[in-house]
Amino acid sequence: MFEIFDMLLVGFAVGLTGALMPGPMLFATIDSSLKKGWIAGPEVVFGHAILELVIAVLIVLGLTSFIGNEAIFIISVVGGLALIVFGVITIRGASNASDALHSDGAIVSNPIAAGILTSASNPYFWIWWLAAGSALVMRGLEISLIAVAFFVIGHWMADLGWYSLVSTSFSRGKSLMSSKTYERILVSCGVFLIVFGAWFAVG
Repeated sequence: MFEIFDMLLVGFAVGLTGALMPGPMLFATIDSSLKKGWIAGPEVVFGHAILELVIAVLIVLGLTSFIGNEAIFIISVVGGLALIVFGVITIRGASNASDALHSDGAIVSNPIAAGILTSASNPYFWIWWLAAGSALVMRGLEISLIAVAFFVIGHWMADLGWYSLVSTSFSRGKSLMSSKTYERILVSCGVFLIVFGAWFAVG
C-alpha cells in the first residue's frame, strides 16, 4: 500500500518539475485565461491529460518496444517545425493584440483543444513520455495497475495545481493589462516557441 502512495508522490513531484518548465502549454494557458478566465487553466490541463492517458495506456500495452531512435528523431524535427510555425503565427497576430484581448476567442478558441494541440506538437512531451515517463509507468506496473493509476493521477494533480494558479493570476490581471502589455506577452511567447522549436528541430 505504501508503494502505491509513493507512486502518487513521485507522479506529483515529477509532474510539478515538468509543469514549472516554460513551454507551449504555458502559452496556451496564458492566452486562454485572458479570454475565458481562470477556468481556462483546468480546461487546458484536461486536454493535456486526455493525450497523456492515451499514452500511458499504450505504454502499459507495450508501445515503447516499437519505438526506436529514428522515430524519436522524426518526432523532434516535425514537432520542432510545428512549434516554429505556431511561434511565427503568434508574433504576426500580436499586432492585433487590442482586438484579441477583448475578444471571446483565443488563438485556439477551445482551451481543451489547445491543451491537446500544444502537447502533441511539443517534442519534449513525447520524448519525456517515451523515456522517463515510460520507465516510471513500467516501475508502477511492477507493483500493480493501481500504482500506475496513482502515478498518472499525481502527475495530473501537479499540472492542475500549477496551471490553475497561472490562469487565475492572468485572468485577474486582465482588467489591469493594456493592449500593449498583452502584445509584448504574445511576442515573448512567440519568440519562445520559435527558439524552443528550433532547438528540437536542429538539435
